[in-house]
Amino acid sequence: MMNTIKSKVLVLCSSLFLLSAPSLSTAQSTLFSKQDNAQKEWVGQSAPDFKLQDQSGKWHTLNQYKGKWVVLYFYPKDNTAGCTQEANQFKSLYPQFLKSNAVVLGVSLDDVASHQKFSEKLGLPFPILADDKGELATKFGIVRNLGIAKIAKRESFLINPQGAVMYHYTSVNTQTHADQVLKDLKTLQTK
Repeated sequence: MMNTIKSKVLVLCSSLFLLSAPSLSTAQSTLFSKQDNAQKEWVGQSAPDFKLQDQSGKWHTLNQYKGKWVVLYFYPKDNTAGCTQEANQFKSLYPQFLKSNAVVLGVSLDDVASHQKFSEKLGLPFPILADDKGELATKFGIVRNLGIAKIAKRESFLINPQGAVMYHYTSVNTQTHADQVLKDLKTLQTK
C-alpha cells in the first residue's frame, strides 16, 4: 500500500516537473534577454554622476574622473566571502589599472564606517564608496530588495574618459572579474 502511494506521488511530481519545464525555459530565456537588454541599455550611454563618500569620508564624483577610465564595481556586502574575494582581486591588479590610466571604485549600500573597517582589514588601495541610500545603484537599476534589506547586485561598469559606459558586466565571477575588466580595458585602449 505504501509503495503504491509513493509510486503515485513520484509519478505526479515527475509529471508536474515535465509540465513546468517549458515554463522554466521561458523564464530562463526571459531572464537572459533582460540581462542582454540591460547590457545594451547602458553601453554607449553617459554614466550617471554621483556624489558619494569613501571609507575615509572623502567625497567622490564621477565628474572628477573625466579624462580617466573608471571601473565602477558594485558588490552586495562588506566582509562577505565573494565581496572579499572580488576586492582582493582588484587590489592585486590595482597597479596595472593605474598604469592604464584607470581608477577603481568599489560601491555597495554599506555605510562609511562599514567600508572603513572592510578597507582596513583588506588593505585596499582604492576607494570604496558608500551608497547607503541606494541612489546610485537605483540609477543603474541594480538594487536587489531582500525584504528587510536592500543590496546592490554584483555588477560592474567600465566607463571611458568621456564618461560613457563601454562595458556593463551583469554576470560576475569574483575570482576572474578584475582580470577580465583589465583585459577589456586594454583592448579598448588599443582600438
